Amino acid sequence: MSEPVVVDAMGGDHGPAETVGGAVVARREHGVPVVLVGRAGEIRAELARHGAVGEIDVVHADEVVPMGERGAGAVASGSSSLKVGCELLRQGAGSAFVSAGSTGAVVACAIRGVGRAPAVLRPALAIALPSVTGGATVLIDAGATSDPTPEMIAQFALLGASYAQLVLGVADPSVGLLSIGSEPGKGNRLTRRVEELLPGLPLRFHGNVEGHDVLAGTVDVIVTDGFTGNIVLKNVEGSVRAVLTLVARSGAAGPEALRGVARRYDPETHGGAALLGLSGTVVVAHGSSRAATITRACVVAHDLAGGGIVARVRDHLAAEPVT
Repeated sequence: MSEPVVVDAMGGDHGPAETVGGAVVARREHGVPVVLVGRAGEIRAELARHGAVGEIDVVHADEVVPMGERGAGAVASGSSSLKVGCELLRQGAGSAFVSAGSTGAVVACAIRGVGRAPAVLRPALAIALPSVTGGATVLIDAGATSDPTPEMIAQFALLGASYAQLVLGVADPSVGLLSIGSEPGKGNRLTRRVEELLPGLPLRFHGNVEGHDVLAGTVDVIVTDGFTGNIVLKNVEGSVRAVLTLVARSGAAGPEALRGVARRYDPETHGGAALLGLSGTVVVAHGSSRAATITRACVVAHDLAGGGIVARVRDHLAAEPVT
């Protein structure tokens, strides 16, 4: 694949220093072609620190979308690294787009600049969380849409099931609806309505699942709204760190074993979340991403694009619209 992964060099809490460094490693050590978008002077100064001037192409963009921007302002800005990057993807000048910027801003720019795939009501963020069984569970939506309709969440389940099939290799993924109890009819009005819709879709609906099922391997896909999903994701990250700290202090496990567990849940390992339901491949990295996480996000984006994830998910959805 000749088209490069387009990287928002200005996005995140540590751009462009960490984003450029991560992109350089992705290019040199993993063979991922990249192009950096943002303030050219700052980017080239970082490239010079790595001895990579002339090695990676740079596309200039004047503006930087603040990390506190939720979406509307990002779309309205004239020439931000987010908007320019999404436009490059839409034009076919890139195979995928990676950003560690504000999730709301990335989603808004991607919807406007890249566009939703046919029949998709709203894109959703999918992330594969390691389970105690040794496999992984896809959490969707992990933060793209805070106030979805029941129909949107039902479609998220289809997106998540497609992702589990195509990326994780699960032939017939089971799908659980996150709620406050496993019994039928539990939850708020939104959850109860989604529970009514899911049995009518071409997926293996397990029923309701609870928060303690997220890492237990109970199902292959857990579907929820983006507000709840993002809280779950951040809680998992924080809980793992807290437990590992307590175990380390107790001396119950050695440093190497603890590091092995930490790596499984570190954003550096998974790189970011795939924004599914678009006409192009977009990966959203953690806002606090350092260079290693950006490297991994570039590799993930390159692999997703190379595997034709967009077309394959689109084909899965087109056969079964949600009404």
